[in-house]
Amino acid sequence: MANSKRTLFLKRRLRVRNKLRKNNVGKLRLSIHRSNKNISAQLIDDVQGKTLAAASTMEKDLGMVGKNNVEAASKVGAAIAERAKKAGVEECYFDRGGFLFHGKVKALADAAREGGLKF
Repeated sequence: MANSKRTLFLKRRLRVRNKLRKNNVGKLRLSIHRSNKNISAQLIDDVQGKTLAAASTMEKDLGMVGKNNVEAASKVGAAIAERAKKAGVEECYFDRGGFLFHGKVKALADAAREGGLKF
């Protein structure tokens, strides 16, 4: 029986999240979600179950920059780093979910690091 793309993605996401949660107990989580058109990031406190900061390309000022989604992703990364600093957060762990660490996801992570987040 062949696995569908969705099943493989879900398996990969659970594998990544479980390893991260096991090794980063008590830290905040920078969670990424990427679709074909948009990318979003959330800074989540799993202990309290609250989102402390969020940024997305669906916001008007962070929207698509032409047709280059990598530029938009880097704007989201810079915005999430700025909002995390306002919330008093400097350190977290990067949860890429089931997405591969290249392209838009890598651009977001690099911009967040340049903005001052440590992960």
